[in-house]
Amino acid sequence: MTAEDNAVPAKGVEGERKHDPGFPPKLLEFMRTGWGDSTIPDLRELAQARNHARRRDQLSAAFPGETLVIPTGAEHRRANDTFFRFRPGSDFAWLTGDYDPESVLVLHPTDGGGHDAVLYRRPRKSRETDEFFRSAQYGELWVGRQLSLDEKATLLGIECRDLAELEAVLAALDDAKARVLRGLDAAVDKAIAATGEGERDKELAEILSELRAIKDEWEIAQLQDAIDATVRGFEDVARVLPSDRGVSERLIEGIFQLRARHDGNDVGYSSIVGAGSHATTLHWITNDGRTTPGDLLLMDMGVENEHLYTADVTRTVPVNGTFTDLQRQVYDLVYASQQAGIDAIRPGLIYKEIQQVTMRVLAEGLADLGLLPSSVEEAMDPDSQVYRRWTLHSFGHMLGLDVHDCASARREHYQDGEFKPGHVVTVEPGLYFQADDELVPDELRGLGVRIEDDILVTDTGSKNLSDGLPRKSHEVESWLAEQRDAGARLPG
Repeated sequence: MTAEDNAVPAKGVEGERKHDPGFPPKLLEFMRTGWGDSTIPDLRELAQARNHARRRDQLSAAFPGETLVIPTGAEHRRANDTFFRFRPGSDFAWLTGDYDPESVLVLHPTDGGGHDAVLYRRPRKSRETDEFFRSAQYGELWVGRQLSLDEKATLLGIECRDLAELEAVLAALDDAKARVLRGLDAAVDKAIAATGEGERDKELAEILSELRAIKDEWEIAQLQDAIDATVRGFEDVARVLPSDRGVSERLIEGIFQLRARHDGNDVGYSSIVGAGSHATTLHWITNDGRTTPGDLLLMDMGVENEHLYTADVTRTVPVNGTFTDLQRQVYDLVYASQQAGIDAIRPGLIYKEIQQVTMRVLAEGLADLGLLPSSVEEAMDPDSQVYRRWTLHSFGHMLGLDVHDCASARREHYQDGEFKPGHVVTVEPGLYFQADDELVPDELRGLGVRIEDDILVTDTGSKNLSDGLPRKSHEVESWLAEQRDAGARLPG
């Protein structure tokens, strides 16, 4: 009989794996002793905790007397016993500042009309159980030092309780007076029945999106941080992009990913790197092509910073450093459309009006190219919109914790709503001539151009947060030459 035969079976510890070796009694005894104190010195409340508290107060005011349940979700399984890197739910992160998985925020109504906020989360097991060395998913020897409930409460300025208590709390709720942000935690969804055909829960998601639409100063600073890192990422790519030979789209994607992980949390979305005709596929993320001197390269990429705010920037550059006359004509048309949209943004303007401003410029340009099958006015008619054959998407979207932020907001607060100071939107017109489009001349087929910037609505107009990257065609050429002259560099 071997020592392994005497080992304790791998059961009873959540997160332990079948292929992990068992633990003989002597090893178990040895592992449970001799550990020193790991207290975190000078732990104090985060400065931004006050921002999160104000947001909880805003949500509380919208639903007096009701219990609100907002989960963050769990790690998603990638394959077998491996998981994707966890990214918390955006609404949960906005309300708490907590970025750990499996937590649930509950706003309990009080007699005074407000709410008591409680964060239900996994407690730190420290050395109290065998989990710290036996659980590959939760054990501190596997995943690092975790915060206790008291430590997390101090850090976030919110009461924290053991996640194990949540089941009883949810079971005791009156479903008719509770609302749940659904789709993030199956157990929570199951514990509270949807009432009114789900309209009550839908309203919770809508109000959260609408509250998140106006960014406070701290959020704007986070977005600027993400955008600045994105600018550095584009510079990294430009410095290693050869003008005289092809490189893989995935090399470009990987270089930008390096910057995103070094300067932030990750990329905010799958990077779109479209060389040549791949630029005409709006969400090209396969990135298995190669650049070709003489072609254009479209890159739609954004860094998500440490606090999960993401940039969303697109630039289209000539691989060899110089636009051809036709490429420049199309590029300048897209630039003119984008600039018209940026110039129009101001408080009080209806969001969807920017669509008309940017699309009219594109429609007029398409008419100049001889492509429209009708007049510009007919093409712009809501019942026609034939110009959209070459520009399928809208002028842009809101931006924040999500790349397509505030997606659950009601139409009257989004597409039909007014711009307000603190809104951040992208402006990203584009033209895409498919390689098999027989309604365009041969020389246009396979040509795609998009320019995208992140725009803050101010009290008097707007501010381009991503103006660290040039947009005019001649400036793009100069910038590309300057970056190449500077040579390759690594983040640091």
